Amino acid sequence: MKTHVKALVVGGGAVGTSIAYHLARAGWDNVMLLERDELTSGSTWHAAGLLPYFNMSFATTHIHDYSIKFYKTLEEETGLNAGFSVVGNLRMAQSQARMDEYMVYATTAETCGVPYEWLSPAQIKERYPLLNCDDLVGAIYHPTDGYINPADVTMAMAKGARQRGVMIERKWQADAFHWTGDHWDVTCTKMVEKGGNLVPSDEQIVIHAEHVVTASGNHAQRTAKMLGIKMPAIPVEHQFIVTEPDPALVEWRKAGNAEHPVLRDADAKWYVREERGGWILGPYERNAPARFEFGVPDSFRADLFPLDLERIEEEYMSMIHRLPSSETVGLKDDFNGPICYTPDGNPLVGPAPGLRNMWLAEGFSFGITAAGGTGYYLAQMMVEGESEIDMASLDPKRYGSWMTTEYAARKNEEAYEHVYILHHPDEERPACRPLRTAPAYDRQKALGAQFGHVNGWERPNYYGPLDASENFDHDARSFRRGGWWQYAVEEAKAVREGVGLIDATAFTKHVVKGPGATEFLDWFTCNKLPKVGRINLTYALTSNGTTRTEYTIVRLAENEYYLVSAGAWTAYDADYLRKAVEDKAGAFGYIEIQDVTTQWGVFAIAGPKSRDVLKEIVKDADPETVLGNKRFPWLTCRDIELGMCPVRAIRVAYTGELGWELHHPIEMQNYLWDHLMAAGAKHGMKLVGARAQNWLRQEKSYRAFGNELGRDATPLEADLPRFVDLGKDFHGKSALEETGVRSKCCTLLIDGPADADPWGREALYDGETRVGRLTSGGYSVAFGKSIGMGYVKPELAVPGTKLQVKMFDQLWTAEVVEDSPYDPKNEVIRIDG
Repeated sequence: MKTHVKALVVGGGAVGTSIAYHLARAGWDNVMLLERDELTSGSTWHAAGLLPYFNMSFATTHIHDYSIKFYKTLEEETGLNAGFSVVGNLRMAQSQARMDEYMVYATTAETCGVPYEWLSPAQIKERYPLLNCDDLVGAIYHPTDGYINPADVTMAMAKGARQRGVMIERKWQADAFHWTGDHWDVTCTKMVEKGGNLVPSDEQIVIHAEHVVTASGNHAQRTAKMLGIKMPAIPVEHQFIVTEPDPALVEWRKAGNAEHPVLRDADAKWYVREERGGWILGPYERNAPARFEFGVPDSFRADLFPLDLERIEEEYMSMIHRLPSSETVGLKDDFNGPICYTPDGNPLVGPAPGLRNMWLAEGFSFGITAAGGTGYYLAQMMVEGESEIDMASLDPKRYGSWMTTEYAARKNEEAYEHVYILHHPDEERPACRPLRTAPAYDRQKALGAQFGHVNGWERPNYYGPLDASENFDHDARSFRRGGWWQYAVEEAKAVREGVGLIDATAFTKHVVKGPGATEFLDWFTCNKLPKVGRINLTYALTSNGTTRTEYTIVRLAENEYYLVSAGAWTAYDADYLRKAVEDKAGAFGYIEIQDVTTQWGVFAIAGPKSRDVLKEIVKDADPETVLGNKRFPWLTCRDIELGMCPVRAIRVAYTGELGWELHHPIEMQNYLWDHLMAAGAKHGMKLVGARAQNWLRQEKSYRAFGNELGRDATPLEADLPRFVDLGKDFHGKSALEETGVRSKCCTLLIDGPADADPWGREALYDGETRVGRLTSGGYSVAFGKSIGMGYVKPELAVPGTKLQVKMFDQLWTAEVVEDSPYDPKNEVIRIDG
């Protein structure tokens, strides 16, 4: 057994074997996979093997698409049949709202090249007469989908990996990880059978690995403890039952009819597929409990939990309703096993927080579907530095150190229960909330705030009626213009016409200072650094020249900087920043990093009357001039006093109006809030949430990280050359220049449906040719129509170009407009007073 390897993969389920296979295929030799028991002995062996395309995430759709295509090639390569039954996938709808969901999803599928068809109830009944279609509205059908044998596909990938030189060692458990500075020493123990249990023996070895990937499935909490990190990957019980043969189905197949597709009745919360003349029913019921919150017991191997039929009675009865012939069929088998989840249902894929050359592939609730694509894209990240798609939405660091076991367990139970709910793009899930609240939370709630949460923080999405019911926001959701839409319209108008106040406390904030700070940041970011007292927008790039993080940099002193970045990405940004400092401290000298996110609250005040409001409470020897252009120009930072509150005021506004960000000591937030509210009352100030702000920033063509900005596009492709200083050297510069402009970001005004706006995931067409996709969408109060931002071929990103946006299965006219269609010369934002 080798003890020196390039990469060690820990975990021999479908995900781990795929990663080992794809690392070898990507050119790495000397790859080893360790499995503590037998291959597939975790959740893989009892998985139902379904391959659902349906996913609202651009990255996850690509991952699933790759898997489905890849699995079809394994037999030719390895000689092993992966057991792939390409029977299709029929996802039924009992309501128009569900069909709206499918149509919103379908345009995401189009951007990834995933084929689909629409079927009416009559067409469903004609194809599949055993189905009761009386209460159906329609369905979406994926002809290339189906199901696979999880053990067979894992063994096929394992054989393919061995053929490419991967060493696979079974009955070895990783028991300790130690980073030496240039490689990992992994202490491994030989596992042996004893009384039906798997126990550690006295035999140990240390494997020296340049890279380690953990794909430990249900054992993720044990892995996290050994690594000294937090991971919200905790299993939840999932049960499915297998019936005896259904005589009606047997006769149907004897007549020469094809196998039914995988059936999904989302409104009934189940999937069903054929199994040897009978049916497999897999429900996603309420109250399925999380298990192994603190680790898997040593006695638990390829085991199952007792079945809880009462818990799935509603779903079982609904299967009988949809398939009446199943009513008299007995139960043949049952399964209730652990399936790992995360709070948002997406896996954790990417570098581990705070660690070098440690990669996570954990928390897979749809592991068979995701295994192939995860191996492919993670191998790209490891071998090439980045993958061809932006994997940030799956990054393990999207959950910060605030995350606890209790939070993860309860949110994972919620994620399981929500698999088949209506996935509104404006959905906000309630479990474990409120958790992280700024001091003004109660004041905002009393004034009608309807909150979303970002990185655990409660943040007003919009302000509804003061007498709103507890379910107001839930009932206001829609795939079209929901009940909240008009409130957001009024908030956006208030900013354009008067003044609005926005809580931006969730912003990520870092202080970078020390003798090496200036040289470091000049290398770390691609724009010129601002002068003392000034600010600048800039980007930290990946080694591939794409956008890793967007920063507003405030220069407080010669070697002290205040960095503001997106609130959803605090741990993600902190990890990248700290690792970069470690890498360059020897070259640039001492650099200190402080995460001050929770020390500073932020209010953004914006609109033509914003200066008037601040004048009411600013304390200065000359309050008439303190906020004017001479003393406080655009894109500068000043320390001012609002009443008795010291404020780091930054003259910038994400809405594109005259405005300031008011960064203040968090303990003084309520004091400042009350003063701003009193002063604002005189000028008709309106409270504004994140949704109106999102619309307003699109009118200014302000790119958003995670939407227009990400690790799959360079700042030049985002059409931001004014923020890239090619006259200096910076990290990722050569790769940025070599990449060129493959596609280009642009803003579009859209003549869409009267009752809907784009969400920012729609396909863009030029005639019958798909030419790009939206990355943001919404409504423009300035132009009275829908607005969106997205990427198209560079030659199409020209003002005046007429394109079409796919919304609700129709093409709607869209026109590319100049950047910043509202106030393109920035005259409003610079206005004096």
